[in-house]
Amino acid sequence: MTLRILLIDQDPSRAELVRQALSEAGYDVVLGLEKAVNLKALIEEARADVVIVDLDLPDRDTIESLREASIGAPRPVVMFVDQSDETMMREAITAGVTAYIVDGLSPKRIKPILEVAIARFQSFQALRQELEQTKTTLAERKLVDRAKGILMTTRGLSEQDAYNALRKAAMNQNRRMAEIAKSVVELADLMK
Repeated sequence: MTLRILLIDQDPSRAELVRQALSEAGYDVVLGLEKAVNLKALIEEARADVVIVDLDLPDRDTIESLREASIGAPRPVVMFVDQSDETMMREAITAGVTAYIVDGLSPKRIKPILEVAIARFQSFQALRQELEQTKTTLAERKLVDRAKGILMTTRGLSEQDAYNALRKAAMNQNRRMAEIAKSVVELADLMK
């Protein structure tokens, strides 16, 4: 699958050189010139898999636009800047920039930088998914423990018997144990 890259650059001649280098490397490139305003709409319209932003010095509007674009549909974002600014760099990374490269964009360096940024993005996304799964599992365990406690108190069951009752109900209803536990907790809250 060919990656579709949205290239945003204030300098049309530099943008064309980078576009050519990316095209020669096998990427499908869409050019967006000027500033990265309304970036979310531009990314959606371009159906971009990766965004490359090349600026002399990033500004708050560009960073905020990148932040908005990353919500809901994160993707690798590589930002090339000519001048270093530690505050802007931190804000850019917080906004979802995968790679922040100082000293501008060079057509020769673009492919390896892009490959590293994509790999780093994929690794970060895998960690994010693992964290979300862990949070969900922990929340479900807490719910099951709370439901067991309710069954132990209201029906005088041991912990193992309460667990077995939840498990049996889940199997009989072809539902997940966490769903049964949620129903028990909701019913207990209703009965208060």
